[in-house]
Order: sequence, then C-alpha cells, then structure tokens
Amino acid sequence: MVGFNAEATNWLQSTLIHSERWLSRTVLDWSNAWQVGATLAAVLVARLLLPRVRRGLGVLVAQRGWAAGGRAKILWAAIHVLIFPALWLLGQWVATMALAQAGQPSRLSETVADLLSAWLVIRLSTAFLAGSGWSRLVATIAWAAAALDITGLWGSTIRLLDHIGMDFGTTRVSLLLVIRAFIALASLLWLSGVLSRAMEKRILALPDLTPSARVLFTKVAKVTVVTLGIILALKSVGIDLSAFALLSGAIGLGVGFGLQKVVSNLISGVILLLDKSIKPGDVISLGETYGWIASLGARYVSVITVDGIEYLIPNEELITQRVENWTFTHDRVRLRIPVGVAYDTDLHQAMALCIEAARAAPRILADPPPICLLTGFGASSLDLELRCWIADPKHGISEAKSGVLIGIWERFRRDGIEIPYPQQDVRIKEMPPAAPAAQSQGAGLAERVS
Repeated sequence: MVGFNAEATNWLQSTLIHSERWLSRTVLDWSNAWQVGATLAAVLVARLLLPRVRRGLGVLVAQRGWAAGGRAKILWAAIHVLIFPALWLLGQWVATMALAQAGQPSRLSETVADLLSAWLVIRLSTAFLAGSGWSRLVATIAWAAAALDITGLWGSTIRLLDHIGMDFGTTRVSLLLVIRAFIALASLLWLSGVLSRAMEKRILALPDLTPSARVLFTKVAKVTVVTLGIILALKSVGIDLSAFALLSGAIGLGVGFGLQKVVSNLISGVILLLDKSIKPGDVISLGETYGWIASLGARYVSVITVDGIEYLIPNEELITQRVENWTFTHDRVRLRIPVGVAYDTDLHQAMALCIEAARAAPRILADPPPICLLTGFGASSLDLELRCWIADPKHGISEAKSGVLIGIWERFRRDGIEIPYPQQDVRIKEMPPAAPAAQSQGAGLAERVS
C-alpha cells in the first residue's frame, strides 16, 4: 500500500486542528502585534545598516590582510554572507529586551531570535565543507531540524514522516527511512572523501613508490573507502544487503552484453598501472598523437600535445596498439637533422659549423656531444646528418630542430658555404633528322625568299 494509511490520515487531521488552534492563540492574537512590529523593525534597521557595515568590514579586512587566502578567505566569505542575519539577530535581541521591559509578550520574538542564532552557528560550522553546494545543503538540513526542535514540531514531524511510506510485502519503506538513508549516505560519502584525500596525500608523499604504483594505490584506496561508506550507510538504516543479489546478477548480465568495452578499459587501466609501461609525465606517440601523459584514469589516459590539445585515449588502445614511449627509460631523445652542401665545399669546415650551431642551440645537450656524419653522395649535394640530443621531449622536437637549422644557415651564409638547389643536366648527343614534310616546307620557304 502506498501513501497515507487510516492512522496517518487521522493523525494529520488532528495535527491540522491543533496547528489552527495554535495559530489563533499565538500568531493571530492581537497581543502579538507588538512582537511582529518589533521583528519588522529589526529587519528594516538591519537592511539599512547592511551596506555601511559591509564596507567598513571590507576595509578593515583588507588593511589587516585577514582574508589573504586559505581557510581565512573561506571564513571571511561565509561571514560576508551572514552579516545581514547577524544584524537582524542583534536588532531582534534589542527588540526582545524592549518588549520584556514594556511588559509585553516576547515568545514569538524569542523564537525568531533562536532561529537566527541557529542559522548563524550552523552556517559558520559548515563553511569549511568542500564545495559551496554541499555547505548550503548541510546547513539547510541542520537548520530545518533545529527549527523544528525550537518550534516544538520535531516529534510531530518525525511521526508524520514515519507514517508516509509504502509496503513491499512484509517490509515497509517510509519517508523517514528514506531521509535517514540519504543523510547517512551523504555523511559517510563525505567522510569517505575526506579519508580518501588524506590517504592520497600520504601515498603520493611516499618516495619509494613509482608514479604508476602511486596512481594504482590511490585509486584502490578511493574505491575501497567509498564502497565501505555505501555499505555502512545501507546497514545503518537496516537495509538487508542480500536484497541486492538480483541487482548484482542483472548488472553482471549487462556487463556481459553492453559494457564489454567499459570493463575492457578498466582492466586495461589496471594492467597499465601494474606493468609500469607508462606513467604520468611520460612522452608517448600513438599513431598521429604525440604528447605527454597528464593523468591515468580508470577508463582513459589523458595525453596533452604540444599544441595544448588534450586527447582522452581509451586504455585498451594503449594495450593493443604499438606505443612509442620516448621517456620509458630516460628523458633523452636524439635528433637527426639532414643537411646538404655543394660538392666544392670544404667538408670538414661544414661539419664543424654544424656541430657549432648545435652546441649554441639552447635545448641541445652538451653530453652526449653533437656529431656530424657524411651519409652519402647525393645527386646534387653532399649529404650530411647532424645528430644531437635533447632532454625535454615533452616540449616537442620541431622547435629544437628549427633552432639548430637557423644556426646552421647563419654560419653557412657567413662563411660562404652553399646549400645547393636540386639540379639536372640535360645533354643532347645529336640532333634528330628533320622530317620530310619539314624539309619540303623549308625548301619552299627558301624559294619564296629568293
């Protein structure tokens, strides 16, 4: 059965009757008009004072440097938002004392002051939670509970939420149970996040672990802590975990048919972390993609190219395809730069100038030293090859090559060394005999000329 049962309906009718009587006896009583007026006056004064107080506190905080950063900045942001309710609370206390001195009832005014005090304390307590959304959500839930307790409606609300629900055979799921499960799950997930972040910092600080092992242990720790948090949340509200056996079977069937690629990428990610073939910071080349690994995910690897483009490559491709890891053993990469010079060039001088240009380039290593070799006799040039090393391949190799080539061109031009153009020599051994028609036309033209 879903919704309200007979007991819940009778209880709701009784609660409405009592609420109507309470409103007539307290809120709608003319004797409370002074309290309502005092509350409105406190709100008006707080609204008028708000701009000046904010400006004054802002100047004071800027002069003292109290919100320079970190937790102080978060606290100042929360206080900045709570200036208006704080001014309202101050005015409400003054109004309550004035009503008491005048012999007027002050119950309503005291209730408003208690609600404002609860909101200020709760909002400041939740200011340091990660994310403004979580902070507001927790503050709202806590203040709603405090407001129900202050107004004396806590017990009635709990009974109402417990009466609203649905029956599943012998099991009843009420709205109260759902809310308790949500609060328990949110609290344990938040605690799991805090613990996983603390464990991640601890793991990343271990000097004996490789980067791949750090990523693996961090992800295992996160999954373990979050899973335990969900299990404890479900157990805390009395949910039998054996009821999820059918759901786990359905998930297994879905994995078998529709999630093969996802599972394959997950397993491939674990393999990549275990065999240490790639790690964050490595420079790799996969097909036409060249860049360095920014992060290793559960499903993909983030690769950033020298153009600033970030590719999300599935883990399975890194397992099944050929991957060039330029920094697997070390960070040094050798560049091969072809250079051509004319045949009448002083070959030793040209090779010395190439080496000099490489040594003058900013990214070229001095050890191993650059060398220049003669690799062949080309059709129009002597073919040289300059070989030099760099230690920062993640910045790309085109820029390094360009710097070396500019240095070679400047030195060749200075010393008069020619970089030849491709050329072909065409030699005609003998002219082909003229055709008969051409000979007759030539004879006729000669007769006319004569």
